[in-house]
Amino acid sequence: MTYPDPDFDMALPATYPHPMKEIIRYGGCFVCGDQNKFGLQAKFFDNNGEAVTDVVASPAFEGYYGIYHGGVLASLLDEVMIKAILARGVFAVTAEMTVRFRRPVSIGEKLKITGRIVSRKGRVYATEGTAAGSDGTVFATAIGTYLEAREDLKSRLVRSLGK
Repeated sequence: MTYPDPDFDMALPATYPHPMKEIIRYGGCFVCGDQNKFGLQAKFFDNNGEAVTDVVASPAFEGYYGIYHGGVLASLLDEVMIKAILARGVFAVTAEMTVRFRRPVSIGEKLKITGRIVSRKGRVYATEGTAAGSDGTVFATAIGTYLEAREDLKSRLVRSLGK
């Protein structure tokens, strides 16, 4: 299988019935950066309050033979949860995240990664994320706590988006 899979439209998945707006990204990011040749280059979209992306488990990110690396899957879950916040125009950073791996992801598997905000209290956001196969099989779930950046850090984050 080639990566990205030419038969898998990662930009606008057919499973979504309406056009979606792409969520802003930093070009050098390992997960979403379109200028990071070593990264995943995943595109994240706002789907009625949920952040979503579709990716193919590439052999470039293999852990054991034929199995997608769990750390890469955790990175995707972290990114999709923070993108749910960023889609609201809020710049935040990860404070805590817990991932529950339910089953291994085989190389070549098409994954739908979703994240959403569960609650907010002041500057603290609680989120949840899911990584599932195209048949609905859940491979991993995550919960995260994110902290809205104060002005000094926010300005650094905003500046990075122009790069």
